Amino acid sequence: MVTPSRIRLARERRALTLARLARMAGISQQSLSNYENAHVTPTQETLHRIAGALNFPPAFFTCEEVDEVPSEAVAFRARTKTSMRKQKAVRSQAALAVEFNDWLGAHFALPEASVPTYGKPSPESAAEMVRSLWTLGETATPNMVHLLEAHGVRVFSLDNEHQEVDAFSFWRDAVPYVFLNTAKSGERGRFDAAHELGHLVMHGHDRPLSGPEAEREANRFAGAFLMPRADVVARMPAGAQVDQILKAKSIWRVSAMALTHRLHEVDLLTDWQYRATCRRLAEMGYRSAEPDGIRRETSQILPKVFTLLRQRGHTPSRVAHELCLPLSELNSLMFGLSFTAQNGSGQAEAGRWERPALRVVPDPR
Repeated sequence: MVTPSRIRLARERRALTLARLARMAGISQQSLSNYENAHVTPTQETLHRIAGALNFPPAFFTCEEVDEVPSEAVAFRARTKTSMRKQKAVRSQAALAVEFNDWLGAHFALPEASVPTYGKPSPESAAEMVRSLWTLGETATPNMVHLLEAHGVRVFSLDNEHQEVDAFSFWRDAVPYVFLNTAKSGERGRFDAAHELGHLVMHGHDRPLSGPEAEREANRFAGAFLMPRADVVARMPAGAQVDQILKAKSIWRVSAMALTHRLHEVDLLTDWQYRATCRRLAEMGYRSAEPDGIRRETSQILPKVFTLLRQRGHTPSRVAHELCLPLSELNSLMFGLSFTAQNGSGQAEAGRWERPALRVVPDPR
């Protein structure tokens, strides 16, 4: 039996219109619409043509229903600037990531979610409360991806086709998810991760998930979470010069612009000093890039997972086969941890599968 919603999901994943996919598959647009809306069931020959056009295994379209990620559940950084087709494409990727996470949860004991939700405190207070709960003290925040994973956040990467989407996050069945754009600088990636943590902590319950105010709150949370007020005030002078900012940004592993903004928030830069510093940094190329920046932070869990799987003879190709996905879909979620198909059946060793417990500890750096 064909699952009609999976045809639509795969089409939206490829950011294709009905008309475009119909032409690629050599069928009429009306027929394709009928297939997606369960009015007509495609023949096996037609299904294979659709699957080939979408680069999905035919078996994908006969699996169980996929729970879609609704638009209102996702905190897009710039929703108004992101086309509806692109929003559907990234939400489709997120739906596949949820299926992959369910598969992981069936084979491994993943860290339990320990992300609090605060509906009322200010962003600064919320950041301080999370830091206290996670016993981070008043010093620089460690590796953000490792930190999120250690507290049960499922962190995945966006593929190269979604460069205009910075990051997004959502809750699903009490599990928090964050998706990051790996084309950004390492400093920007850390801020994006903290920004999405802010959305998970502060929004989605009795406060709006999206909109300008929600974005400002998430930005304030990220600044306070990455650069604790007490630490910044203790280390930085009032009226810091550009060269001092460029030297100090490595302490918190943030961008020069982010540190400048934080100095203004904690009253170490006046309005005039803030504007002048931003202009100077922009002239030096720090608005659109981060010269001599840090390396991107990546997943700690995913490499461990696939190392353990390989030890049991369970190859990435086998995982993709069990999920009825092309291997490229797994690659797109892996922070550049690419896999290639290998010869062999990829069969796991016979016997009972024990669920290994993954203990993830944040990088102290």
